Amino acid sequence: MKTSIAILGAVAAAASASVIVPRQHGYGYGNPHGGSCSHKPLVDSKKLQDSIKEKALLKGSQTLQDIAYSYPERNRVMGSNGHNDTVKFLVKELEALGGYYTVEKQKFTNLIQTNGTATLTIGGAETEWGMMEYSPSGNVTSSLVVVNNLGCSPSDYPAALPGKIALISRGSCEFGLKSALAGAAGAVGALIYNNIPGGLAGTLGTPPRPEGDYIPTLGISQEKGRELVATLGNGTTVTASLNVRTVIELQTTENVIATSNCGAHNTTLMLGAHTDSVAAGPGINDDGSGTIGILEVAKQLAKYKANNAVRFGFWSGEESGLLGSTYYVEHLSAAERGNIRAYLNFDMIASPNYVHAIYDGDGSAFNLTGPAGSAEIEKFFQDFFTSHGQNFTATEFDGRSDYLGFIDAGIPAGGTFTGAEKLKTTEEAEMFGGHANVALDANYHSAGDTVDNLNATAFVLHTKAIAAAVAEYATSFASLPPRSVERRSVAATVGISRHRRGGRWGRPLRQ
Repeated sequence: MKTSIAILGAVAAAASASVIVPRQHGYGYGNPHGGSCSHKPLVDSKKLQDSIKEKALLKGSQTLQDIAYSYPERNRVMGSNGHNDTVKFLVKELEALGGYYTVEKQKFTNLIQTNGTATLTIGGAETEWGMMEYSPSGNVTSSLVVVNNLGCSPSDYPAALPGKIALISRGSCEFGLKSALAGAAGAVGALIYNNIPGGLAGTLGTPPRPEGDYIPTLGISQEKGRELVATLGNGTTVTASLNVRTVIELQTTENVIATSNCGAHNTTLMLGAHTDSVAAGPGINDDGSGTIGILEVAKQLAKYKANNAVRFGFWSGEESGLLGSTYYVEHLSAAERGNIRAYLNFDMIASPNYVHAIYDGDGSAFNLTGPAGSAEIEKFFQDFFTSHGQNFTATEFDGRSDYLGFIDAGIPAGGTFTGAEKLKTTEEAEMFGGHANVALDANYHSAGDTVDNLNATAFVLHTKAIAAAVAEYATSFASLPPRSVERRSVAATVGISRHRRGGRWGRPLRQ
């Protein structure tokens, strides 16, 4: 997950589904007492954590990279051969566990950008650009007009904009809203410049939007954007030419859902990670690390029995706007949603310049709380890092990863995160080591997101955190509020809507 981080200070001391394994209980919903695994010992936290090995995590990560590199595109984008083979790999690994899990593939279809390229000249000079996925094709030439503030309100768009190209700063709202508002104001194209050093690429999110249609949109660097703002501020006219060519089409893809056949299915712990990458690279930290992390815990858990069922969701289409996890939650009945006592999300857990970030379930860092029970999940992970002599920090529950559909449904949620494109602060470097003023993952959404650039120390520790949480909640949910406590919708509190899920780099609420 790619969200804002704040230092807390810490102590260092069914939808359309095809059945793979014979279906016994749907997604495990119909068995309140769990299946038979009485011959196995009850899951033990220390033993489960100790079973997590660096060698296994890196081997799994290398498999995902090999899958991506076996095709010319060298990625695992939703609907691609690389992603389809990722799904096959996961199913094979889970099926090999002796029937411990009911394994299902859940198909869904959505728009996906399958190809895209562009050219950009500004003032007659070729200029580096970043793709904004889901931008429509278009070849436009016109003068630039600076948009006021951050372009998140219709009032930010000047009266002089019709027929011109909007120059907009990144920040505060998603890219798709900026493109749609610029189009509604009459612009024929848009350039969004970064608000941190370096270039900018992203996604507008899957259309349509209620604010209007997208216009041809590209990203440019902070340095170029600031230069253009200064030049235009001096009264100089600057002409730009955007030639964007994209192919956007419907693609069918699959989630993989694995539910333990032992443990009470009316008190289920669910975990999730996304299986797709962006087009730029193989996505081995984002989110191959989460995928392999929860897969390895699933494999080790199969040695034990559990009081509560454990379900693993391997989501497709996250990079295109949380598509797979949203589809899954929206196709649950009220009773099925009620059976899920907690959801844990793991999106990027091996960042090279890492921090140990925990979702801010109690809202103490960002004033955005999760549903009842989320605070207790946050406290569990805080205690975990403390017990391992590690500092921790908070990451915002802003709806930018696959937990969004679950918290919208009032399901308690949490998880850990090691960082994306944000620069590490001096305070964070003092707490976690590494390099200040360097991105937590300098390879985020790029070809460099490979096995060689994973931080194995963070990878192992965060996977042990997954194992500890699974052992805790597979045994008992006593530490969470009783289910009779009313589940409220975070969407109503935070103002997250379906359209604000739209797309990452991006996605959602990318600023």
